[in-house]
Amino acid sequence: RKITRDIKLAAIRLHERDLLTLAEILDCLRISRRTFYRILDLWRTTGDVIKHTHGICGRPRILHFDDIDYLKRIIQHRPDWFLDELQLLLQTNRFIAAHFTTIHRELVRAGISTKKLKKIATERNENLRADFIRRMAQYRPEQLGFLDEMSKDERTSARSPEGLLTIDGMVSNTVVEGSMTRVRYLEYLEASVVS
Repeated sequence: RKITRDIKLAAIRLHERDLLTLAEILDCLRISRRTFYRILDLWRTTGDVIKHTHGICGRPRILHFDDIDYLKRIIQHRPDWFLDELQLLLQTNRFIAAHFTTIHRELVRAGISTKKLKKIATERNENLRADFIRRMAQYRPEQLGFLDEMSKDERTSARSPEGLLTIDGMVSNTVVEGSMTRVRYLEYLEASVVS
């Protein structure tokens, strides 16, 4: 069983103030003699009755916070680099020899997934970005509308709200019971958006 910090402190205080005999302390607090002497030894060496691990258990980490921050900055700049390229950069620039699986694990811990990397990489494609800007430049802001779809499912009834956002705000919306099918979506576009 786990002995709480309060019980350990009570044992030490009762012993140091000679309020009870050792046998009475052990009987009253229901701890063994060996446990009491371990607590007493810890109290005398550290000044506390519990061991502090400082949040790190197991083997020391190869990559520290600044190393992971370095990797995150590299990924923001060059999201298309592979793990072995990141491994080489760590080795040459930071003098850290880490296996690529360690790098991958630390990036996942930092909240960077392959999906995120692909999204960053797609957004970084300068040719696609320039082409999009060129195509959109032919329209005035009043001519643009953005459709957004979301779905809600509470295991009892499914709802699919749909809305059209323009420079004037939300101009059209609908809620469909169940899923928004292709036919329903086209009907919504024809009845509410195009007309």
